[in-house]
Amino acid sequence: MSLKVFHLVFVTAASALAFGCSAWGLKAYFSADGQVADLAFGLGSLATGAGLLLYERYFLKKLKKMDDL
Repeated sequence: MSLKVFHLVFVTAASALAFGCSAWGLKAYFSADGQVADLAFGLGSLATGAGLLLYERYFLKKLKKMDDL
């Protein structure tokens, strides 16, 4: 497995983990005893997951340009 493939797999797994943590935090916030910290954790994880997906898209475009060389 090349370093590029490993990087893509790692970023994909990290974004999936971030979205899972986001669901966990938001579920805890909307439960009966939800706290503001749960909301902050959920929204922060959601933003992190979205950022990782945007980075992965940028990385794939960069890879495509590098492969053309």
